[in-house]
Amino acid sequence: QVQLVESGGGSVQAGDSLRLSCAASTFFSVYYMGWFRQPPGKEREFVAAISRRSGDTSYADSVKGRFTISRDNARNTVYLQMNSLRPEDTAVYYCATRTVYTDRSYSPRSSDYNYWGQGTQVTVSS
Repeated sequence: QVQLVESGGGSVQAGDSLRLSCAASTFFSVYYMGWFRQPPGKEREFVAAISRRSGDTSYADSVKGRFTISRDNARNTVYLQMNSLRPEDTAVYYCATRTVYTDRSYSPRSSDYNYWGQGTQVTVSS
């Protein structure tokens, strides 16, 4: 069982930055972690993912060059640094992790993750 707790959301202006954090109860069994978001009235979508071991990363095209995912294995924490925020980044952001064996470094598919956080709201106004 892995518990995930997100923090760092808030309301900002377009062009501002935010850093989200996701603290895991343990990284022992984690293969990779990801950030997803669900805009109002839309489906949940992939944002970024990172391998716990290699640090390899993957990003959605919509956030490449603006968002950076990173991890601190000593603190069991994953971060999402979000720069140059836009109104279309407004969403509930979720942290997720996979603890089931895989030979992949990350995945953009929500169905590949088996633990999820409760979400944190990010609102970007123009």
